[in-house]
Amino acid sequence: MALALRKAVLRQHLHPTSWARFLFGPASRGDTSAPVVHKHDDFEYASEAELAGFVVETDAEGHHYAVRKEDLPKEAV
Repeated sequence: MALALRKAVLRQHLHPTSWARFLFGPASRGDTSAPVVHKHDDFEYASEAELAGFVVETDAEGHHYAVRKEDLPKEAV
């Protein structure tokens, strides 16, 4: 079955977008005027909590780097 399907497809000269449609199906188009809703999962909440312990510092040459808040002097926090 797969071989017959492959031969049938290879006989046709499809445009690259037609190949994508053949492999993945037609594009689903939702309501384009609706706002995008991003829902956080447990992994994102955990990484936000972990990143909250860092501060972004900039040196004299303009390079940015992260420093743990506990490693900063008390007056810098």
